[in-house]
Order: sequence, then C-alpha cells, then structure tokens
Amino acid sequence: MIKTVVTPAEVQQLVREWRRQGIKVALVPTMGNLHAGHLALVKHAQTLGERVIVSIFVNPTQFNRPDDLVNYPRTLDKDMEKLISVGCDAVFTPEASAMYPSGGLATRVTVPGISDILEGEKRPGHFTGVATIVCKLFNLVQPDVALFGQKDFQQLMVIRQMVADLNMPIEIIELPTVRETDGLAMSSRNNYLNAEQRAIAPRLQQTLQATLQRLYAGDYTSYQDLQQWTMDELDSKGFKAEYIEIRRASDLLAPNPEDKDLVLLASAWLGKARLIDNIPFKLP
Repeated sequence: MIKTVVTPAEVQQLVREWRRQGIKVALVPTMGNLHAGHLALVKHAQTLGERVIVSIFVNPTQFNRPDDLVNYPRTLDKDMEKLISVGCDAVFTPEASAMYPSGGLATRVTVPGISDILEGEKRPGHFTGVATIVCKLFNLVQPDVALFGQKDFQQLMVIRQMVADLNMPIEIIELPTVRETDGLAMSSRNNYLNAEQRAIAPRLQQTLQATLQRLYAGDYTSYQDLQQWTMDELDSKGFKAEYIEIRRASDLLAPNPEDKDLVLLASAWLGKARLIDNIPFKLP
C-alpha cells in the first residue's frame, strides 16, 4: 500500500524509519502529471532501492513565466493511481508554504556557468529554482539514489554538478528519454498541443535525426550552418525554433575540433507549447 506524506516532518520521519531498518532509499522527483517516462523512472528505481519515494510538487521558483505556472497540469488523483499500479512505496506531496516557509527563495542554490546558457538563458532563474528545490528534496529524503530523465539534459547536468560540488552522498541515475510511438518526447507540456499541433510535434525529433544524418555524412560547412539549417527546417514545418545547438556532452560548451562526445539540443515553440529535445551522439 502506498504511503502519502505531506509535510517535511512526515517525510523525514518516514525515511528515518526506513533507515533504522537498513533500507536503501531511491527518490524520483517530479512535478506530477505523470506519464510513462516518469513510471519508467519509478520502475528502474525499484531495481536500485528497497523503497521508492516519488515527490510531486509543482515548484513555483523554477517557472520564469507566471502563465506557465498557472496552466501547468495538476492531476494528483490520476498520478496516485499510476503510482499505485507500479507499486511505488511512498509519495511526498508538499504545499508550497511548507517548502518555502519564508515565501520564496530567501535561501537559494545556484550552479553558475552551466545554469547560465541555453535553457538558463531562455528561462532566467529557472535553474536556481531547480537546484534549490532538488537540494531541499535531497536534504529531506536523503536518498541513496535519485533518478532523472535524459530529456531534460541540461537540468540533469546542473543537478550532477550541484551534487558533486556539495559532496552529497547521492548517486544520480539518468534514463533515456521515453517517447510516444511517433517519436515525440513525453512531456507534461504536450498537453498544451491541440490536435493539429500534436500531429506536427513529432517532426521536431525527425528534424534532429535528419540533422544528425547530415552531420555524419559530412554534408555541412560548419556547426553553425548546420544549426541554422535545422532552425529553418523547423520553422518551415510550423515550429518557431528558439535554439538548435551542438555542444560538448560533458559541459555543454562549444565543441573543439577534437571533441567526440557531443549532444544536439533543441528548443522550439509549437503554439502554446515550448518543446525541448536532444540527441546525445558520438563522432567516429
């Protein structure tokens, strides 16, 4: 039976009880509106920890647009049904007043550098909100392992950097992006798409794959030209491309000629939905 805890004191007490029994704890942080990608994280967490706790908290400090926070889908009842169906042990569903008792980011965690580019540039303050809430969750739950999806590639890197810099004894596990059958990366923000837009949305991943094919074939003069071609392709298909970048997978900086481990990152608007996706790849 799933255990529901709401306050920080309750989640700390639950974890203390597990610890006294020598139980290994896995955490899956989410903002709810759970889909198959989240459930894949929970299922994998069950292979790594003896107890799995999922947090569901729509974190206000990581939203740079008030309308995005207001419209973010909240589906707690359905989320609980899904977590019960996969045998999750506990769910932590705090109120904002409990996570931010002083009303906001009085104390904040920042990860400079990696937080200031790409998504950080387009969404000012976003990664400070992410790092702060994940740090809070880590302090409350003190998990042995925490799991995140690769779709939010830069977020994952921010969290890894925070854990390393603060010497947190937590193993960060990433899982590949879970996709719909047509290739669209699963995301809560896909709910913003109407039927026509939903039919177009898979072309984001298709265009990124075409970009990668051109890159492997040597059909480009520079990364910058290839990135611009990709943006033009997306715009012609109904998107409003925000950025397309080829970066080093290790730190998301611009690659040097000798770099082989890279990632292709994309952000594009489709109607009211801001879609992100990525493809990590290795050059021969």
